[in-house]
Amino acid sequence: MNKKENLVYSLLAITAVVFAFAAGYLTNDLVARAQAPFPLLSLAHEILSTRGITPLPADPALEYGMIRGMIEAYADPFTSFSEPAQHELQTNNLEGTFGGIGIRLERDPDGHAILYPFPDGPAARAGLLDGDRLISVDGLAITGEISFDEITAAIRGPEGAAVNIEAARAPGFVPFEVSIRREAVALPSVTWHLAAGEPRIGIVEVNLIADTTPEEIERAVADLQEQGAGYFVLDLRHNGGGLLDAGVEAARLFLHDGVVIEQQYRGEEITSFEVEAPGTLADLPLVVWVDGGTASAAEIIAGAIQSHGRAPLIGSQTFGKDVIQLVFELADKSSIQITAARWWLPGHDFPNGEGGLLADVVVEGDTGVFLEAAAAWFFGE
Repeated sequence: MNKKENLVYSLLAITAVVFAFAAGYLTNDLVARAQAPFPLLSLAHEILSTRGITPLPADPALEYGMIRGMIEAYADPFTSFSEPAQHELQTNNLEGTFGGIGIRLERDPDGHAILYPFPDGPAARAGLLDGDRLISVDGLAITGEISFDEITAAIRGPEGAAVNIEAARAPGFVPFEVSIRREAVALPSVTWHLAAGEPRIGIVEVNLIADTTPEEIERAVADLQEQGAGYFVLDLRHNGGGLLDAGVEAARLFLHDGVVIEQQYRGEEITSFEVEAPGTLADLPLVVWVDGGTASAAEIIAGAIQSHGRAPLIGSQTFGKDVIQLVFELADKSSIQITAARWWLPGHDFPNGEGGLLADVVVEGDTGVFLEAAAAWFFGE
């Protein structure tokens, strides 16, 4: 073998050793990844980040996508994920109030966010006018790609704290800045009115079960009584629920005694929610209006009233959601809402059976048809 052949074989041997070393390194790296939590996810991320022609989305978008994929695989219809802006707005709704500046937002044809201050609100007092263009909020540039949820969440904040608004005004749209101190803004969960053509009946519409709902119901009844109403409809149609404790408290308003609901978390004892004293509205002439959109905490109210024989349900079968959910706020103010427990009405078919609450008087149709059924119940007409 000549020197040239020796050199070739030596290079081949070195190459083989280097390749074997590299292969061993890669194999060891894969083994290490396979031993990590979610090894397939880790490998898939590595492949996309190193081999994909399109760059990966910037955090947190990629992480949010992973969370949503995990929830989809979890396959619980009520478990969900909310990004920070959505979570903040949902929290405001359930609390029944938020720190705000009193404005309404719209988009113009060019995609700009346009401000419309409420009369005598903080924004109006600070000098903002209808039609002002929103440029930034606390340094966050407002572009056409930013959703109203994100803008609204940025404007809202702790009551008493200031928010810096940069706006521009026609015709020149020269930017100017104002600092506005947030004030408490109520988000009513209850509205009310006298029934059209039947002023003896007051209708109390509960749109969401929030912290403030029980006291709002009492306020609504008191106002309607001052207007001359003596008979009442608790309208829970299209009400998807809300806070369990507020639902229990609302049900207690209408009951003299007994158990409202029982509940059980995984691995824990059954707990009961009882009526501790007769409710302030326990003797109020009442019917409850329900439909297929009446769910969760709204069904707790309707079901407790029905199971105690307190008042009839008029309308159609309710949704049938017998689970309790917990909301966990994550580090960046996003949140995950999980199903954590079940509730039931003692001695009642729902939710131990299938479907929702069955109406005592089935009514399909418009408000006029319902009011005829309610009047027949109240007055025998």
